[in-house]
Amino acid sequence: MKQTSFKIICLIVWACITVFSGFADPTVTYESFILETFNGDDDAPYIWRTDASRFASNIRDANGQPVQDNSGNVQKYPITTYVDAWPIALFGYNRAGQDTIRSFGIRGQFDRMGYNWVDLYPSLAEDPDGKPYEIPIPGQVVNMDMWVWGSNLRYYIEVFVRDYRGVVHTLRLGDISYPGWRNLSVNIPTNIVQTRRTLPSYASLTFVKFRIWTQPSERVDNFYVYFKQLKVLTNTFQNLFDGNDLADPAFVDTLWGN
Repeated sequence: MKQTSFKIICLIVWACITVFSGFADPTVTYESFILETFNGDDDAPYIWRTDASRFASNIRDANGQPVQDNSGNVQKYPITTYVDAWPIALFGYNRAGQDTIRSFGIRGQFDRMGYNWVDLYPSLAEDPDGKPYEIPIPGQVVNMDMWVWGSNLRYYIEVFVRDYRGVVHTLRLGDISYPGWRNLSVNIPTNIVQTRRTLPSYASLTFVKFRIWTQPSERVDNFYVYFKQLKVLTNTFQNLFDGNDLADPAFVDTLWGN
């Protein structure tokens, strides 16, 4: 009887050690990173550019004449600017005496209703050609969110990310058929590959662009959408091993750069 009780106690102790040691092993380290403030600062690393589907309207001057660029090409919507406005839920009401806060605004217009779209993508500020640039996302991202101002139009927003194999994945960030500011977020599906067997094991995603879609039954004659603070929640935990620095691409570049 005593021997049986002793075995039971040993099993309980072993089970407790196993459970608590499992909790003690940090397999994830979640961190939050702001990929883009949409503040339009002079030293901002990115310039945000737009593209639109075929029925985008021409931009016209006060006399109703099409506006042309220096090359004689007719300018089309959308147009963009930074505005002195922000989500109160994020920054509060009174910003007097504090850092300037702005948001990125898009004004769009199409000639006909339908599945029209507007793309918003970054380019490097130092690139004179304005080529699209994909923003690296650190770690293994699990969630992406952004503040978006909507005017209760039946539109929705998609986010495009690229995995290390070059495959672009489209995720629905959310509908913007609501009034005012709202935080939209999307979880990154586990079937999007962010690790690999060989070193370096992290195979991080890159952010490609946003796309605003209009619904066929919704008006498109004149609309505004505003963006603020693109943020990700990502797992930055990595197992350490002897020689793990040789799996860091940045460190390897310093060794082999010359």
